[in-house]
Amino acid sequence: MTDDASTGSATGGGSATGGGSVTGGPEGVRLQKVLANAGVASRRVSEDLIVQGRVRVNGIVVTELGNRIDPETDIVDVDGTAIQLDTSKRYVMLNKPTGVVSSMKDDRGRRDLRDFAKDWDERLYNVGRLDADTSGLLILTNDGELAHVLAHPSFGVTKVYIAKVEGRVTAQTIARLTRGVELEDGPIAADKARLLDASTSSATGGGTSLVEVTLHSGRNRIVRRMMAEVGHPVIELVRRQFGPLHLGTLPVGKARELTKVERGALLTLSRHEPAGDGTQGDSRQEAE
Repeated sequence: MTDDASTGSATGGGSATGGGSVTGGPEGVRLQKVLANAGVASRRVSEDLIVQGRVRVNGIVVTELGNRIDPETDIVDVDGTAIQLDTSKRYVMLNKPTGVVSSMKDDRGRRDLRDFAKDWDERLYNVGRLDADTSGLLILTNDGELAHVLAHPSFGVTKVYIAKVEGRVTAQTIARLTRGVELEDGPIAADKARLLDASTSSATGGGTSLVEVTLHSGRNRIVRRMMAEVGHPVIELVRRQFGPLHLGTLPVGKARELTKVERGALLTLSRHEPAGDGTQGDSRQEAE
């Protein structure tokens, strides 16, 4: 990261004030201590990061070690990645099994998400939804602002699904998915789509295919409806990726806290402006 006056960076030995939120006075907490407490690095290494111009506070590069900040209100990033300063926030990844509804309390008595959130003292909420018949990556958090960014289609956060579908999907069908199909609630196009595998059943001759679909739409059951529209109903559906998060090897039915790197990626994403492309969608529902 370079110091650039056009972006409001601090240069030389000066202190970036950012409208008074970064000061050299007695108020607040020293920036290197904040970084160390956040687990970025030791205090000594954090000092080196500051001097090297790799730390920004409220978008302004800070190079002076005497600066103090308010961890409750100031926004800090290192090398462009946001740092979590509010330790009361929890970010959990769940590999949701099928048969579980995306609710913290289902009024119809079905199995819900409470079993997977009980290991955390904080009251967690799910970000968006996955249909009961859909498995895969679901985020649980008590960070309402982040949840809004991740769930609302105007921010353009992509999700990647693997769908096992009926029949042999052709290249023409993949092209149709990315070109767009017309559904009862309007047109929709996949951001990306690709055929992963196809097999023919010796018994029926119909076979099945594995298709990867990337979407940022928030419309209800959208992957299932798109695949049905192109003549390949979904047999199984799993979400493998949500924004920068990947399900990886997390077993079905297990939950874990996000790593420091994953939290940083999510928080960085939450500070971006909405895409503003007029994307349609219901932020209460998750594309599936």
